[in-house]
Amino acid sequence: MSSPRLFSTLQCLRHENPLGLPRSGAPPQLPRIQRGLPQKRPLRDVRKTIAVSSAKGGVGKSTIAVNLALAFARQGHRTGILDTDIFGPSIPTLLNLSGEPRLSEKNLLLPLSNYGVKSMSMGYLVGEKAPVVWRGLMVMKALQQLLWEVEWGGLDVLVMDLPPGTGDTQLTITQQVVLDGAVVVSTPQDIALKDAVRGIEMMRKVDVPLLGMIQNMSVFTCPNCNHSTSIFGSEGVAQACSKHNIPCLGDIPLHASICDDADRGKPTVVAEPQSVRAQAFMDIAQSVARKVRL
Repeated sequence: MSSPRLFSTLQCLRHENPLGLPRSGAPPQLPRIQRGLPQKRPLRDVRKTIAVSSAKGGVGKSTIAVNLALAFARQGHRTGILDTDIFGPSIPTLLNLSGEPRLSEKNLLLPLSNYGVKSMSMGYLVGEKAPVVWRGLMVMKALQQLLWEVEWGGLDVLVMDLPPGTGDTQLTITQQVVLDGAVVVSTPQDIALKDAVRGIEMMRKVDVPLLGMIQNMSVFTCPNCNHSTSIFGSEGVAQACSKHNIPCLGDIPLHASICDDADRGKPTVVAEPQSVRAQAFMDIAQSVARKVRL
């Protein structure tokens, strides 16, 4: 078997092929239905697909998504994570990965791996400092290629890190991909919860099962005096869950180590596996796994 070929973004990029993937031998494009919504289909070689959403930027969604994926891997599942944020990809930094992916014999992108988790992101396909200055058509075509032209090689679970908002990217994914469930991340404050509720209502409109909400940055405990303070409030997510009749999957504390671990590319689940913080991620992963029958 020949070795994988190196993918290069130096090829001529066009609207119909923004990632510059070779067309020869590539899988057929999604069928276009002249009327009605696109047909949903599962991702190739993936048993369960879980979307992590927030509808609000800055609430720690990507950090939670990658720790959730790492928790699944620690539990023995073959795990991957797909970064669907075209403009602001975070997964390369969080997993301490860089470099362009190679191509399989079928001209599919081969994921990059670290800590036992496979990953794919727009961040691997453009320079670290290069902005993605694309209009909607290019963005949607690139998203299609990230969804359907990656060779995952057999996964038990794929965590899909959605970008903030409830726009084209989220609508495309929820209308075209069979999702086994969605997790909504929010901080306890009202300004974040308002957008989180929009995310909840969107998932309901497109018939995606809601697995529950995760409350991030819930409590800060002073390392000097051990006094605990709910900086952003304490009951916001629990109240939203009660109001909208969905489970609260757990709380992630506001802790400097979680941020530091993420910034250095070694998330908490692998950096501090015995910590209370890592156990919180593990407990949430176990709850999600039960809900999707992983």
